[in-house]
Amino acid sequence: MGDMSKIILSNSFLGAIFSTISIILIGYYIRKKNIVGPESGKVLSNIMLSVTLPALAFQAFMVNITKETFTTGLNVFIFGFVAYVILIVLGELIFFKQKGDKKTTLSVLTTFGSTTFFGIPIINGFLGTVGTLYANIFNIAYRVFLYSYGLVRMSGTKFEKKNLKAIFGNPIIIATFAGLIIWIFQGSLPQVNITENGKEVSYAFLRIDKTVPWVFAAIKYLSGLSSPLAWLAIGITLGNIKLGDAVKDKLVWFYVFAKLMLVPAIFVVIIMAIRPILPMSYDAVMAIIIMLATPPATVAVAYAIKYEREQLLASNASLLATVLAVAAIIFWIVVGTALKGFF
Repeated sequence: MGDMSKIILSNSFLGAIFSTISIILIGYYIRKKNIVGPESGKVLSNIMLSVTLPALAFQAFMVNITKETFTTGLNVFIFGFVAYVILIVLGELIFFKQKGDKKTTLSVLTTFGSTTFFGIPIINGFLGTVGTLYANIFNIAYRVFLYSYGLVRMSGTKFEKKNLKAIFGNPIIIATFAGLIIWIFQGSLPQVNITENGKEVSYAFLRIDKTVPWVFAAIKYLSGLSSPLAWLAIGITLGNIKLGDAVKDKLVWFYVFAKLMLVPAIFVVIIMAIRPILPMSYDAVMAIIIMLATPPATVAVAYAIKYEREQLLASNASLLATVLAVAAIIFWIVVGTALKGFF
């Protein structure tokens, strides 16, 4: 309990939580006061998804590789694909009583959370570069399944080659793979000698944080915008919401409980159970749990609307889950901190 209290009362933990809540509230305030328009949240989201989050993804890999980080990264990559198979099955089991489009929509919304837009900025604020690195590795499987299984399930069509562009042409995926390749192979790439603290040190020429720091500075500035822009966008989005219909629907409440509480709880047990075969560090586990406790992905909700599969239910579920997700994530951060010795 002493260690948990130290972490929870630490400046880094309190700073991450306070920053998240206060900036979301600022976003909410400026929207409610009409300081910004109703579309401004979407504008900020587009900037994030195409500029700042790719920069954040790439920056996370500009670190030295060690045996521990490589092993953990590999295990996170493997577990990512295993996790999404489990999530697909869980979605079907949790909503087995529902039929037709309700079951399809709720299952897909349970499987795919807003890991990129909602999760990674919080992970970056709470866990820093290492947590962000593992989050981006875990998210590779997310992208593959979202634009393959998610699309096929919601549209009722077959997977086509053009869907590969949505998966591998995404700026965040491109930045993730570019950073991942540099990170893994940095020892084999041509080296450049850099003077650090009076000593000559060799780095891969693509480690631009060391070889061309003035270029890396721009990437660092852009990546630093990810969290505040995300939190402002969330606040602005909440400022547009009318929760009346959503809070009246018992099925929506059950979905929110399943998505934000039940699914992360099941994965805490799974991660602890597979630890002997697939060990992962505390930072990696926390990154995964935070991403699992996010509201449904915007893309998944967009699928429901586009293919007319319980559009109102999907929208209401997304609204209520978005409102409650910050509290849920804080809860899971506290739980993860308490269980730190078990990971």
